Amino acid sequence: MSYGLKVRPSAALDFLSLGALVHRIDPGIVPFRKACECRIHVSGGEFNCAANLADCFRLRTGVATAMVDYPIGDLIAERVRAMGVTPFYKRFAHDGVAGPNMATVYSDRGFGLRAPVVFYNRSNEAAARLKPGDFAWGEILAGGLRWFHSGGIFAALSETTPEVIIEGMQAAKAAGAVISFDLNFRAKLWKVLGGEARAAATLNRIVENVDVLVGNEEDLQKGLGIPGPEVSAKASALDPAAFFGMMDRAVSYTHLRAHETPEHLVCRIMLEKKKKTQQIQRDCITDATNKPNR
Repeated sequence: MSYGLKVRPSAALDFLSLGALVHRIDPGIVPFRKACECRIHVSGGEFNCAANLADCFRLRTGVATAMVDYPIGDLIAERVRAMGVTPFYKRFAHDGVAGPNMATVYSDRGFGLRAPVVFYNRSNEAAARLKPGDFAWGEILAGGLRWFHSGGIFAALSETTPEVIIEGMQAAKAAGAVISFDLNFRAKLWKVLGGEARAAATLNRIVENVDVLVGNEEDLQKGLGIPGPEVSAKASALDPAAFFGMMDRAVSYTHLRAHETPEHLVCRIMLEKKKKTQQIQRDCITDATNKPNR
């Protein structure tokens, strides 16, 4: 199904993501206070989409992001190459002491009744320094682009990152690409910038430029400020229909997938601007996945 999207049949890049690269420190099922060793994973909310599309489906993908010239940056850049993603870096020099740095995410996996624990060290993060004009969009998009993607994690990093997102979206739209955005609300990140009110003001500006919006009920309520039913982390019998009203306040929908989990209702949405005459399609399925503590 096309869902009304007009995706270019071919281009030099199938998919381009804009966001921050991070390295994740993982002690496995051992809590950090008892850990003696950790594994390092490279990820990023926006980069993961490009990496998986390249690795699983052999699509031509790229990532526009910040890169610091120091050993941690070298490690991250090697993983980007290994995943088959073409990088478009704004490079920064490390001063040997304070940075700027590639962000660190600490996350243990939890075990049994002990939930996973996630916390950050994003102080003096290079990606937070990105600003409009840092990327030569004309050169990046010269061969054409089918799909452009960014997300709410990158938007929450600084005063300037939302402006970079809007700049990139507008350049990609002019090049004929479909524009998507994952709200991906992170309370810990937005708290630093001013909380939910700031998130709603910022993200509403960004989503004016999108064709496809991805989010759950928490993203819509806290990220866009749309009123909706109270969602409890321990709720087990939420009605998916209760969320359709709040969704209709946000945008016209052509596809919805709702997952009712033992903990809460997760409405993972694919949104698309559509003509008024198009029919709203709703496909509700049941899933039993868990949502980790963020």
